[in-house]
Amino acid sequence: MSKTLGIVAPSGFLPDPLVIDRAAAFFAKRGWRVEAGESVFARAQRFAGDDDLRLADLHRFATDTTVTVVVSARGGYGLSRLLDRIDFAAIKARAPLLIGYSDFTAFNLAYLKRGGVSFGGPCAIEFGAIEPDPFTVEHFFGVLSAKRYALELALQGPPTDVSGRLWGGNLAMVVALLGTPHFPRVTGGILFVEDVNEPAYKIERMFYQLAHAGVLQRQAAIMLGVFSPITPMPNDNGFDLNSVVERLREISGVPVFTGLPFGHSAHKLTLPVGGYARLVVKRDGDATLELSRYPNLA
Repeated sequence: MSKTLGIVAPSGFLPDPLVIDRAAAFFAKRGWRVEAGESVFARAQRFAGDDDLRLADLHRFATDTTVTVVVSARGGYGLSRLLDRIDFAAIKARAPLLIGYSDFTAFNLAYLKRGGVSFGGPCAIEFGAIEPDPFTVEHFFGVLSAKRYALELALQGPPTDVSGRLWGGNLAMVVALLGTPHFPRVTGGILFVEDVNEPAYKIERMFYQLAHAGVLQRQAAIMLGVFSPITPMPNDNGFDLNSVVERLREISGVPVFTGLPFGHSAHKLTLPVGGYARLVVKRDGDATLELSRYPNLA
């Protein structure tokens, strides 16, 4: 059965639209048909067109029964402007495969709040790279093509065997939704987070905000992805991400793991936000992450 990829840009504009042509060629070689929304080639200030255009594109592709997978063109900023106007019920009724990361976390979590499952994973620009990362490509198609998916990881943290709802994304976006109608309440879950270009003290402050709100303590485990580059500050005096991780372990009271290949880097997993996961970590750091209960091509 032929598959169709829909590319939308609900956030920032693309400085180089040619990357979409390369992404389309990448999928076309694999037998996919590719459609790109008007927002992908539009620009209004820092956004991929005005709010109405970006919203219309998202609704169009996410509810079109002929579109198999919908991928965000890139992150940036802009989805927060749309959250109160998105027809989540119509999208959930269609139950498409929706994928993105960074600013797309706003959609991932708001959709989860309404009972939907989407994916934190590569945007179209990753597939439009001159040489797409093989690890990213393998796990993108691997996860989407299977009802259950297991992968081996090297994580740093205590021996653990936990299961629960997998959720999270960009740390700044997770914190930005805290206290809003779009923030999902997950208990006993496995929270994964990443960020980029933030000083270490801001990363710790965001974790404290989640701890003060009781979010971290409700989880079964926390997985940290890529946070580099971290903006150095002149008064850090050795305060770095390792310092933040040590404090996170203290204030959360749950197992915390580093080394998750997810974030603002070419090398990333595709993770079902709202799906089910089992995380098993051995004493030597060898880990298995088993994913299930998510929409898929199978």
